[in-house]
Amino acid sequence: MDRRDLHRIGGVLWEIAPSGGMRVPGRVYATPEMLSDLLADNALVQVANVAHLPGIVGYSCAMPDIHWGYGFPIGGVAAFDPAEGVISPGGVGYDINCGVRLLRADLTRDDVLPRIEPLVRALLKHVPSGVGSSGPLRVTGEEFDRVLVEGASWAVARGFGTPRDLELLEENGCLPGADPARPGQRARQRGRDQLGTLGSGNHFVEIGVVDEVYDAEAVGAMGIETDQVTVMIHSGSRGFGHQVCDDSLRIMLDASRRYGIALPDRQLCCAPLASPEGRGYFGAMAAAVNYAFANRQLIAARVRQAFAEVLGAASGEAVETVYEVAHNIAKWEWHVDPAAVAAAEAKGALNGTGGRARPPKPRRLCVHRKGATRAFPPGHPEVPARYRAVGQPVLIPGDMGRCSYVLVGRERAMLETFGSACHGAGRLLSRKAAERLARDRDLVGEMRRRGVVVMAGSRGTIAEEMPEAYKDVSTVVEAVVTAGLAAKVARMRPLGVIKG
Repeated sequence: MDRRDLHRIGGVLWEIAPSGGMRVPGRVYATPEMLSDLLADNALVQVANVAHLPGIVGYSCAMPDIHWGYGFPIGGVAAFDPAEGVISPGGVGYDINCGVRLLRADLTRDDVLPRIEPLVRALLKHVPSGVGSSGPLRVTGEEFDRVLVEGASWAVARGFGTPRDLELLEENGCLPGADPARPGQRARQRGRDQLGTLGSGNHFVEIGVVDEVYDAEAVGAMGIETDQVTVMIHSGSRGFGHQVCDDSLRIMLDASRRYGIALPDRQLCCAPLASPEGRGYFGAMAAAVNYAFANRQLIAARVRQAFAEVLGAASGEAVETVYEVAHNIAKWEWHVDPAAVAAAEAKGALNGTGGRARPPKPRRLCVHRKGATRAFPPGHPEVPARYRAVGQPVLIPGDMGRCSYVLVGRERAMLETFGSACHGAGRLLSRKAAERLARDRDLVGEMRRRGVVVMAGSRGTIAEEMPEAYKDVSTVVEAVVTAGLAAKVARMRPLGVIKG
């Protein structure tokens, strides 16, 4: 794919016209400056490939943090009709319900800086991290089933947090439809001792400080302010979710052949939503989603424990949840067809110019978000009451050396991207390329000179996650804001990070 395959719709929106077996156009949000990196990656080909899938509605969408992934691009969004559409493990990813929780502390930068190193060390002690990491909590049998069905509420019921946490999580920390009988024995074995652990790769716990506020009303609703300390948790469903995906891919490859679904890429293997295989995958995926919600709830409890240990019991008790979002998930939601919206707008129905067309009505769709964040606007009934006047918080972590953002969803996202926005900076370099670039460099020292204390289980993890491995998150955020999908609320700078 090259530049000639992209037609500029306007601003930061580009379209890939249907060709071959594409059923709908592909749509990509990116500044002109981002295009060279996008065209050097196969992710745009994947956007077009997703558009081949049966029952896809509107467009195959890609956020500005898009990069190559398994099947779907990371940063990809697609919605499917219940009767004609499919569900695809490649549209959710291996790390099912990888997501981010934002916590706020009743502390300022000056309160934390003198103790930042022991605080980061305490986080590393209390939150097990790294490949195959396990924690002290071991869950088996019927209790494991309860985790898969109840999600974060399972952890809260056992003293790890409060009911107020649940009010501020996407789906209240529990996705309906989980079937604990669907995940296989290998998945259960991998997951039984990994609850409350960070994992590896780009997962992290980051202590930050709010250094810029853009929306006074929104930060007021969220209880954050300039110079306040925050904590961001990025983790998912660990080995349990990875195994659920791996097991499901074998089933879906066979199902794709059985149902006669033509695939431009076998990594897009799928099954009709209404089929036994489709329903079975949804039940297993939802179980992994709930495992991840419980996992982050436990990590949040351990973050509070670390703060209490280093800064006093009152500090730990004052660490509260702001919000939590999921990144890799398929869910049933009500949305309009964005292609129908575009047609209606062209006729003037939605912009007040007197056209005869009526705005399209919402319909129930299965929305796949892979490396993308839900971004519902003000007034949406699924936004917590606390935030309904300002919009759903959208949490956008950057890299460990620059900054992260809090945004809120806007109505344009509902009209164009099934209520979705970006989920982070997006990788620029592969992990191997980052390791080569980091060779002979003292990355921990470099981060310390930037004012960031970084700790991890291995030097290799830090090398893979070096700032240069990622796009500049500020540029990605500006593209989303320019598109009208979300609005900026606050920016946080990192003070200390533990990496998986």
